[in-house]
Amino acid sequence: MKIPMQRATALALAIVAWLAALFGYYSAADVDAFLQSDDKVTVSEVREGRLFDGPGERDALIFYPGAKVEAAAYAPLLRKLAENGVDCFLAEMPLGLAIFGVNKADRLLKRYDYDRWYLAGHSLGGAMAAQYAAKHADALSGLFLLGAYTATDLTTVAFPVVYLYGTEDGVINRTKLEKGVLMSPLGTLTVELDGGNHAQFGLYGPQKGDGEATISAEAQQTMAANEILRVIKGDAQAQPAAA
Repeated sequence: MKIPMQRATALALAIVAWLAALFGYYSAADVDAFLQSDDKVTVSEVREGRLFDGPGERDALIFYPGAKVEAAAYAPLLRKLAENGVDCFLAEMPLGLAIFGVNKADRLLKRYDYDRWYLAGHSLGGAMAAQYAAKHADALSGLFLLGAYTATDLTTVAFPVVYLYGTEDGVINRTKLEKGVLMSPLGTLTVELDGGNHAQFGLYGPQKGDGEATISAEAQQTMAANEILRVIKGDAQAQPAAA
């Protein structure tokens, strides 16, 4: 029997949702503490996900999670950035896949008023962030790819592009990473985090195929936050994030 197109599409999406739930990566219990507001950072739910609102007023960063990773897993990293003056929006992706939410940044850019906007993403989230950045270059001031690479030509964008990846990352395709760097603007920065792996940009436990990190997740996230802050704040102004 021939299945109507609408029913077939709904069925396909249901299967994808089931697979994402079955084989997804969930944030560790320890992440709950990073989702609570305190005197430094206010954490609130917004239509697109969560906002980590710190003392800064000029700079904001939108973060796209990795494929099938619960968004809350990135709370520790984003909280470090917010504490140091960069408000962060953590985007919740449909079915846990950024490929279905490439334009999540649109409404945030329209609804909130910041002097400078930055985009970041982990793994597949980074690839989709790069795709969005290529089409909205005038609205952004920088792009950070964590354990990720672009498959979209970024050679003509005027903002800085930064690649952050761990020496023990067993998931990222190094050949495609090198090609991605060649598709990025002159002056693109690549930072290899000594001892880091793929999964520890978030807090969701080990990932299939990944290497074993020789540093803690907290240390890797602090290193990543410091590199991001160095670009956003400038070398002279950046203060190291607390470990």
